Amino acid sequence: MSADRASTGPRFDLPEPDAFTRPYWDAAAEGRLLIRRCAGCGRAHHYPREFCPYCWGEDVRWEPASGEATLYTWSVVHRNDLPPFGSRIPYVAAVVDLAEGPRMMTEIVECAHEALRVGMRLTVAFREGGGEAVAVFRPAD
Repeated sequence: MSADRASTGPRFDLPEPDAFTRPYWDAAAEGRLLIRRCAGCGRAHHYPREFCPYCWGEDVRWEPASGEATLYTWSVVHRNDLPPFGSRIPYVAAVVDLAEGPRMMTEIVECAHEALRVGMRLTVAFREGGGEAVAVFRPAD
């Protein structure tokens, strides 16, 4: 556990990077979204895995994503007792379709709940905290 987490108590919104996922989290801290692409079948995927979930190939590499997405589905969360979610309610838990193809679970920010629409254009943003950054999405300009 990092010093940040030990001093503030448990947080359930931050990753615990390991050697494999460290490039993803380092890029997020720099404001860049990475995905994985299989050299064998050419398909991109997210969440990061060491193998391709489509063809099971092991020649899978990190690549930058555009940060563009469309809203696939969402739910407005009105109750979550895990820290720090309780201080954010209501918030929007969502699944977005990245421009590169994969679907990604995330949160929608800076958007009135009643303005959410399937297919709306989104762009990535990053929430920082506890020494890490997490990808969230907001409406595209």
